[in-house]
Amino acid sequence: MKKLHVLFMLMAVYQLSFAQKTTIQIDLNKKVGKMSTMWAWFGADEPNYAYMKDGKKLLTELSQLSPVPVYFRAHNMLTSGHDTLSMKWGSTNVYTEDANGKPIYDWTLVDKIFDTYQQRGIKPMAQFSFMPEALSTKPQPYEHNWKPGMNYTEIFKGWTYPPKDYKKWADLVYAWVKHSVERYGKAEVESWYWELWNEPNIGYWSGTVEEYCKLYDYTADAAQRALPTIRIGGPETTGPSWNKAADFLKTFLTHCESGTNYVTGKVGSPLDFITFHAKGAPKVVDGHVQMNVGTQLRDISEGFRIVTSYPKFKNLPIIIGESDPEGCAACGMKTNPSNAYRNGTMYSSYTAASFARKYALADYFKANLLGAVSWSFEFENQPYFYGFRDLATNGIDKPVLNVFRMYGMMSGDRVEVKGNQNYTFTMVRDSSVRKKADIDALASKDQHSAAVMVWHYHDDDLKAEDATIEVDIKGFPTQQVNFKHYRIDNENSNSYEVWKKMGSPESPTAEQISILEKAGQLALLTSPSYVKTTNGTLKLNFKLPRQGVSLLRFDW
Repeated sequence: MKKLHVLFMLMAVYQLSFAQKTTIQIDLNKKVGKMSTMWAWFGADEPNYAYMKDGKKLLTELSQLSPVPVYFRAHNMLTSGHDTLSMKWGSTNVYTEDANGKPIYDWTLVDKIFDTYQQRGIKPMAQFSFMPEALSTKPQPYEHNWKPGMNYTEIFKGWTYPPKDYKKWADLVYAWVKHSVERYGKAEVESWYWELWNEPNIGYWSGTVEEYCKLYDYTADAAQRALPTIRIGGPETTGPSWNKAADFLKTFLTHCESGTNYVTGKVGSPLDFITFHAKGAPKVVDGHVQMNVGTQLRDISEGFRIVTSYPKFKNLPIIIGESDPEGCAACGMKTNPSNAYRNGTMYSSYTAASFARKYALADYFKANLLGAVSWSFEFENQPYFYGFRDLATNGIDKPVLNVFRMYGMMSGDRVEVKGNQNYTFTMVRDSSVRKKADIDALASKDQHSAAVMVWHYHDDDLKAEDATIEVDIKGFPTQQVNFKHYRIDNENSNSYEVWKKMGSPESPTAEQISILEKAGQLALLTSPSYVKTTNGTLKLNFKLPRQGVSLLRFDW
């Protein structure tokens, strides 16, 4: 009887361990879509950071992520004032007027920003924003003095208003595009994406939706006169799961489809791509951060649904102009405790899991997803690891940047992923990740390589057991492949954990900075090795910590 009891106990342990194993099956011969570089888009409120010390360093690193150009979106490209280190602000002073009201254009700072992009192979998602002081219908007060912890609405000042003269605005648009063609060449400027404004359905725009449509018509007409082949779009509304944002987006699309053009008097307006935003909603629950990836995915889902409901526009490229875990990059974790996810592996695992679901949602809606902008860059001359939503801190790369390095090693076609995972993309969209962990993968195959990204994500930032994972891959065309296993977790590719172990120095020494810079790079978990396949198949077993991400890379 005792032996029988022991046998039942062993069987129970075996069944429990078996149940806890996640099996992921990859078929390299079953294509599901292109492994596009829609992730290779970034942005910031502060355009002037681009040409500053750490900004230039990070832009260089971003350009190295992808074999195709990385795009960068920035606000405040037409805002009055001079280059500044202020958060949620920037200025180029591109437009002033003389005593007689005659326009004066000064491209010095705009050129400085775009030259910095060009020198690093970055392409701009050029934004006509915001209203120059001399053109604003309500210019004073103009510049805000917002600081982290203040009410967000304090940023909305005179730069949010419609122009007092639409023709002067159009002349400015024409002049900027014309100048860009003269400076960078027609072919280069044709490869950019140009847009009007940011989040015009909230305080960023103090006009009506009709006035935005009017401004869009004047902008598009002037831009096309300067460069007939220009690519222009909008409207960069906030998340469409909010009915007011959805209504604004639909009003704009209907205007472009069948409305009367404010400039030409004809039906419709030029539209080459469509933009909207998507944000998650973290909060503090029982003393820990709880993310909400579902909220962000619902924004994306509703945006795709709206765009694809317009027969005229359903095939146009979509750029999710800001696609992030929440809404304020400059709100640090000290003033906003729910943002404490940003320095460590919570941000990196969230990014891996959420971007994979963007591909799936685009497939589901047959949406033409061109880009998903991570509104994350850097904040110049701020405390180390202050908890801003940034990719690097004082030149030290954070774990999240290494997820994009992983994506940069995935190319060709996305291929089939199956197994006993806990979530489908619709489940994550509808319910987020609140019960079991989300342990899943995204896989790609190119002519001479394949890659599998595996994540162990949960909305709750709590410690948990490592996941036991088996990855079964079939479809290798050769008997031997070169295998590399990259990892992001608390021990690998994680400058934040190294900084904490140093004692969280506020002024690291040169030696410490060198150590942190190295820790911020993407690291191999094990040494590269050659592995044999069996009839084109390969089976790998490994453990993955909670909030960890692995990239399995194969070359032949």
